[in-house]
Amino acid sequence: MFSEIKSVLIRSQTTLLQDAAGAAALVVMLLVGLHLPGLT
Repeated sequence: MFSEIKSVLIRSQTTLLQDAAGAAALVVMLLVGLHLPGLT
C-alpha cells in the first residue's frame, strides 16, 4: 500500500505543486477579503 502511494506521489509531483500553489492563492484571497471591511 505504501509503495502504491509513493509511486502515485512521484508520478503526480508537478500537479501536486500546482494544486498547492492554487490552494495557497485561495487562502490569501480569503484572508484579504476578510480584512477588507476593516480597512475602511
